[in-house]
Amino acid sequence: MKFNIQMVDNTVSSEWWKTIIHHFIKVGDNFEIRCWKEETEEILQVKRYGKAIADGNEISIKGAFVDELLLELMEENPADKEIYNKMTKYFTINVKNELCDIWSCHYGTEMYIEIYSDKDILFFDQTMRQYPDTSFSIAVWQ
Repeated sequence: MKFNIQMVDNTVSSEWWKTIIHHFIKVGDNFEIRCWKEETEEILQVKRYGKAIADGNEISIKGAFVDELLLELMEENPADKEIYNKMTKYFTINVKNELCDIWSCHYGTEMYIEIYSDKDILFFDQTMRQYPDTSFSIAVWQ
């Protein structure tokens, strides 16, 4: 089942995002993290975990998750929230593994996730039901 999540309430904390990332992404999973070229601090930080390749106005870093990078995602609270209520400092995070195919976009304010098992669909549903309907726009398709 596929879900398209759009955060529409800019006051929502990052707990929903962290809960989903913590459940679905594990050490050893391959990732692609994309940053804008001017996000030099973010690029330097994530380059420690993968190989960077220029792609137009973005830098694509591909690697595999290690404990340190997962911990960073769980602990961070981006200070730069002028344009977005950022869930993460990375513009895009893409991961495909045995549980799901996940795209965290626009600093985590949008997420596209295809979940493969009923158990994990239930987990996702229970996580998102904790928030008022006015917090997110969620589309579902098979």
